[in-house]
Amino acid sequence: MRLKTLLSCVLLGAASGVLAATPDPTAKLGWLQGCWAATGAEAGSVEHWSSAAGGTMMGMSRTVKGGKTVEYEFVQIREVEPGVLAYIAQPSGQPQATFKLLRQSDTEFVFENLAHDFPQRVIYRREGEKALRARIEGMRKGVLKGVDFPMQRVSCEAT
Repeated sequence: MRLKTLLSCVLLGAASGVLAATPDPTAKLGWLQGCWAATGAEAGSVEHWSSAAGGTMMGMSRTVKGGKTVEYEFVQIREVEPGVLAYIAQPSGQPQATFKLLRQSDTEFVFENLAHDFPQRVIYRREGEKALRARIEGMRKGVLKGVDFPMQRVSCEAT
């Protein structure tokens, strides 16, 4: 009986070790973690990203104009099915929209949802260690439109 119990413990330990060794699918996006201030925008216009953990990164952004929050967004980057990451955004109380990962490199990732009205693509591009350019783009009335959001890394305590 003791041998059976010991064997069960060894097998459970091995199985949990295998699960623990599974890499977090969002880990490659870890460079996004931290706080980013919108370049040239009013103080308080920031984007915050959590660390990659449990297959998810959580983000939020706020745009301030005239001392008031005029836009905000809650975001997740997470695995929506095995091996498939998605950017799930809920801007300023609107219905959530999901954009699946189209491509990624060490400095850029692109999410896409061609069925969404605007934008159809969400792009994050690292520009060195302290700069980031987010971009949304897509077709609007038959014309390709894009909006860039340049940001600088800042201390999270300062935001």
